[in-house]
Amino acid sequence: TTRRRHSFLIVIRMSPTPTKRFWDAAADLIAVTEKHPFLVAMVDGTLDIDPFKYYVVQDAIYLTSFAVCLNLLGDKLEASGHDVHSKRVRELAVGAEEDEKALHRGIFKQLGIEATAEAMPNTLLYTANMTSVVATRPVAEGLVSLLPCFWIYWHVGKKMLELRDQLGETVGRPSSYDAWIDMYGGDDFEREVKDYIDIVDDVCKDADEEALTRMEGHFIMSCKLEHMFWDQAQDLMQWPEITAQEKKEC
Repeated sequence: TTRRRHSFLIVIRMSPTPTKRFWDAAADLIAVTEKHPFLVAMVDGTLDIDPFKYYVVQDAIYLTSFAVCLNLLGDKLEASGHDVHSKRVRELAVGAEEDEKALHRGIFKQLGIEATAEAMPNTLLYTANMTSVVATRPVAEGLVSLLPCFWIYWHVGKKMLELRDQLGETVGRPSSYDAWIDMYGGDDFEREVKDYIDIVDDVCKDADEEALTRMEGHFIMSCKLEHMFWDQAQDLMQWPEITAQEKKEC
């Protein structure tokens, strides 16, 4: 009796990680953001200095709230037994408050900027949204809400480095623009972003479809707000002057 041997090919389809799912869901929006006129003009040297000054002041205001949110997430992670992740997220809060703001302070000094401005409309919208999600929703949703700030800055930083290399010495730009590009396109920031992505994937790995859908919504909203943040700077957006209208005589 001859026994036949059969070979079976088993194909295992791996589901994408949660963060890959979120990124893919926002891919079209991110593709537009990476070509934002404000960012491109920073690299090709055509961005006027006033929108850049406006931007760095508003970004410094944003970073204060961002660091507060990271620390709150650190507390929530510790309370849920994620001690290692809690420690790293708190370190990232220090990085936002000290390292990133050190860049801003250097630019303030170089350009003679007084950092006493109030939060402009899109700054307040962005910080209020992320603070609400972090404070009132489960820790995984809060982590995802902050993810675009890390990931998109790293992504556009790399894109800006590529464009700068392509342009070479054909254009000039203020040194403060190069300092910004070097910071967010650099290796140190890349390591921070990858650490944060790993944390999000680990905390979200057992989430059900309903929870993942909510997280995806938070991610997309923050991506929109990132884009609007640069819109605001490009347009030098201000709060409207709201005054009483004089009644017209009939």
